[in-house]
Amino acid sequence: MEVCTHLSFSRPRPFKQSNHGKIRTESLLSLVPKSFLQPNGLSSVNEQYGNHSLILQYEYIHNAQRKGKSPVFKAHTRTRKGAVKLRSIDYAERRGYVRGVVKEILHDPGRGAPVAKIQFLNAYRFKRDTELMVATEGMYTGQFIYCGKKATLNCGNVLPLKQVPEGTIVCNIEAKVGDRGAFARGSGCFAVVISHDEDKGTTRLRLPSGGKKTVSSNVRAQIGVVAGGGRTDKPLLKAGRAYHKYAVKRNCWPKIRGVAKNPVEHPFGGGNHQHIGRPSTVSKEAPAGRKVGLIGARRTGRLRGVKKLGQDKD
Repeated sequence: MEVCTHLSFSRPRPFKQSNHGKIRTESLLSLVPKSFLQPNGLSSVNEQYGNHSLILQYEYIHNAQRKGKSPVFKAHTRTRKGAVKLRSIDYAERRGYVRGVVKEILHDPGRGAPVAKIQFLNAYRFKRDTELMVATEGMYTGQFIYCGKKATLNCGNVLPLKQVPEGTIVCNIEAKVGDRGAFARGSGCFAVVISHDEDKGTTRLRLPSGGKKTVSSNVRAQIGVVAGGGRTDKPLLKAGRAYHKYAVKRNCWPKIRGVAKNPVEHPFGGGNHQHIGRPSTVSKEAPAGRKVGLIGARRTGRLRGVKKLGQDKD
């Protein structure tokens, strides 16, 4: 879209012959609205200014950049089995336990870990409740799953953390009481219960990332390791497998490098050689479109030495 922003007259200068040819004053004047010219038209302009050429300055207006909510990058959820959560907490779980049975172990497209379809008897109505929960290693169809304060310490069972001894391996842990699972839910993930603080009512966990987190001792967790571990050990080897892997997730593959693009498409694009040409770090307050590279970086460069997890301190 082009808009005329400035109209001025200047003395004629010899044009350089270019691929676009010579610009004629009459062709430019045909683009100017009548209100810009004298009532008598082109002849009055020539009489008033003599043999002067008309220079029009045009400004190119870009289309708005594509940012914000868009259907292009939405998750592909049509074939998914559903949200994977613990049971909604109720009186039976707080005081005793409820028993369920594993009806089926399913593959959920776009998720690395298998999910288990577990059926419980409803405590208040004559019906059965079906829940989708994370499948732990060793789980099988027909297995009984117990959820509650008085459940036993077996793989797949759901207990409050205050009932779990220190050193226990748990997964699918709640961040707050009743949120039905937040931490250590990916394939092969688990967290370790480090310690309990009975005075404060909190429990210290070591998460799969190596970091430590303190949560309430009343939050629930599944016992064991999430199934599907070692999935990333096997290489994809070819682009077709990567295509199908990400086709059921979302539009995030293939990723084109910024330096391989044009300047109009990316801040790192352009140039006779593929180089960034500016610092790769960028502020967290940068506008959308400029916010590429190492966003709000505290440090850059290689990580040297051994990462200290502080496992022996607690």
